[in-house]
Amino acid sequence: MNIKKHIPNAITCGNLFCGCIAIVAALKGNLIMTAYLVGIAAVLDFLDGFAARLLKVGGEMGKQLDSLADMVTFGVVPGIVLFQLMSASTILNGKPTLLLANDIGSYWLLLSFLITIFSAIRLAKFNIDTRQTNSFIGVPTPANTILICSIPLINHFQANVGGFNILAITENVYFLIVLTLIMSYLLIAELPLFALKFKNFGWADNKIRYSFLIISVILLILFQFIAIPFIIFLYIVLSIINNMMNKTKTLEH
Repeated sequence: MNIKKHIPNAITCGNLFCGCIAIVAALKGNLIMTAYLVGIAAVLDFLDGFAARLLKVGGEMGKQLDSLADMVTFGVVPGIVLFQLMSASTILNGKPTLLLANDIGSYWLLLSFLITIFSAIRLAKFNIDTRQTNSFIGVPTPANTILICSIPLINHFQANVGGFNILAITENVYFLIVLTLIMSYLLIAELPLFALKFKNFGWADNKIRYSFLIISVILLILFQFIAIPFIIFLYIVLSIINNMMNKTKTLEH
């Protein structure tokens, strides 16, 4: 039996396992553990594709398994995290929303699962869209989930930065609802974004990737968890700049 062809799938299953445990942690209200598990899963999600390309053992089985694992970790998990954050948010119509969390009339809480629905649509489109072989159309589900899971980390470790109360924003239910709507749209938007897939490690072919990684590391060192939303924003901005530069080169030729 050729063991090496099963290595990428085994890594993918590790991603799925982390997603399952992350769901348990989120349902128990331990969003910090959930965020750490999502971080591990994101690394595994990168490594399974890297391993498949390195070992030259990619196939349809791995592609489908990867999407199914991503649906759990980067589809279901962010929906539950947003549900928990909205349930615990500070004010809704002048009342603590914790008092409304079990109210059958609190249908607004269910908006959190728009993220799960649009993640499913995004993953389904990815599987059949030939344009997304070496790049993405719309924000990838791991990036979206990392952004959402950064909120509990910021709330816990960096609630007050330079005298500014971050919780006034991150625990506001209206902010969470707007974030849900914006990210749901960006998941399926016709927005070309570069992928962190290295066909080679030369600077010329990977300038945008190396620039993004270097700036991201610097931001994380300087600002820790609060840097994560800015890194996701940077990813989108750099992709737009990269698209404009590519269009300019095309017109010149």
